Amino acid sequence: MSEPLGIDAYLERVRQGLERIGPQQAFEAAADGALLVDIRYQALRERDGLIPGALVVERNELEWRLDPQGSHRLPQAVGHDLRIVVICNEGYASSLAALSLHQLGLRRATDLVGGFQAWKSAGLPVTR
Repeated sequence: MSEPLGIDAYLERVRQGLERIGPQQAFEAAADGALLVDIRYQALRERDGLIPGALVVERNELEWRLDPQGSHRLPQAVGHDLRIVVICNEGYASSLAALSLHQLGLRRATDLVGGFQAWKSAGLPVTR
């Protein structure tokens, strides 16, 4: 049996398979039809605000809501070619979530480097 990998090494491995994007790229992707998906938990959304137009799907429901073949999918889950940008608070959990979406066949899923905090720091729109 191999040695345990550890979360830092695992996260690095996961990110090698993603084309992660920055805040401005995410903003432009949304303008081009990408689905921004905010997976932060409610307390963070209440504290820091929301990205206008982002779909809020808490992390524990993500795969069920975005799987185009799933019985609990959201109307936005229209197909496997959908461009999805997953956003967490600081860009860690979103990488793991994007990998999970890849495993469901959503190969255009990625995440936002730095998460919501990077979006906010870039001066991009946030609503309370």
